[in-house]
Amino acid sequence: MEKKSDVVVATERYGSTGFWKYVAKNGIIERRRDESESVGRRGNPVVGVFKRVFLPQGYPESVSGDYLQYQFWDTVQAFSSSLSGTLATQASLRGIGVGNQEATVAAATFTWLLKDGTGMLGRILFAWQKGSKLDSEAKKWRLFADVLNDIAMFMEILAPYFPAFFIFIVCTAGVFKSIVGVAGGATRAALTVHQARRDNMADISAKDGSQETLVNLAGLLVSLALIPLVTNNPMLTLLLFFLFTVLHLFANYKAVRSVIMETFNEARLSIVFQQYLEDKQILSPQEANLREPVFLEFRKMVQIKLGVRLQEVVKCSQELDLALKNNRLPFLLGVHNGCVCVCLGPKASVCDEIRAMCQAVWLSNMLSHQTQQKQSHWEMVRESHKLMDKVFDPFIKGVVAAGWDTGRTLLDWDEWRVEWKSKSS
Repeated sequence: MEKKSDVVVATERYGSTGFWKYVAKNGIIERRRDESESVGRRGNPVVGVFKRVFLPQGYPESVSGDYLQYQFWDTVQAFSSSLSGTLATQASLRGIGVGNQEATVAAATFTWLLKDGTGMLGRILFAWQKGSKLDSEAKKWRLFADVLNDIAMFMEILAPYFPAFFIFIVCTAGVFKSIVGVAGGATRAALTVHQARRDNMADISAKDGSQETLVNLAGLLVSLALIPLVTNNPMLTLLLFFLFTVLHLFANYKAVRSVIMETFNEARLSIVFQQYLEDKQILSPQEANLREPVFLEFRKMVQIKLGVRLQEVVKCSQELDLALKNNRLPFLLGVHNGCVCVCLGPKASVCDEIRAMCQAVWLSNMLSHQTQQKQSHWEMVRESHKLMDKVFDPFIKGVVAAGWDTGRTLLDWDEWRVEWKSKSS
């Protein structure tokens, strides 16, 4: 009980989990827990230790608001994937000859090395072709990786029943799993950047590794009980694999849906800008993220290419004059082979990039809904400049007020930068 003669000389807190005060009494300073601030915050000490071991320092202030929900579903999917992986591994080992007295060590080793080798090659090729897409479309590639992982494990389970094609099947599954490793690891890093609120990406990654290790340990214990049941029982193996796969895919879908990113990629900016053109309303990050598609779209009506070479926008000096007409901005727009192409200048700011993308989205929509050629592409480009002169300033102010981060973007710009002569010169 604090007396009136006691003088509080300082207070301190540990994140939002504990509060203390320093009280001067007879020349001595005592440290006491501040019960008035700590009411409802003091929990089970075991839970406190668990949080310190498996959650980032400073949680929940040090991470994004969607961290806990994402990690919950990520844990569920990791557990189900661990069990599915046990079934697939058992099938692969049986396929290469484990338990078969007629199988040779050399043949089994050759099969395993060939499987690993094709996987390494697939990893290199995928990173070369799609590495730049993994930041801008992290949710889509995260979900794609997990779907592909389930397909690969299903192939490994079926492989022993097709001995003539066993090597081909397991090598294909190895390529798929190598793609999963690249896409899953890269998109996890992109999501870690989003979750880190105190530049604590390393701490979040380390604690995520601890969580995954704990989940894999739990999966290992369950797998020890499953192995005697599924050995030489293909129907039960397939049934359990189907159940674990359904749980895995559902948890992955919920995980990527729970992520609320405040930076613009093509999909989120397109959703927010089109809504603004319809009713002048600015969607919040949460509203736009809930509308964002999380499955890869392999066909687009009118594709948008950002940061292209000048020759993909204009083909002659006359077209260059048309591109520069009424345009003093550090980017050029044009339509080439049915695609909206944006050529970026070296001095373009992030705000210029957002404006260029907004114009490209408007042009893409106009071309998609154009039933017949009523006007030339360059007339549409000029219309886009006029439209953006009217709406862009209030739009960019609105998105900042709605909580969007306009200091950086996740738009998929290529590296081409072009300096052009102005029309007057």
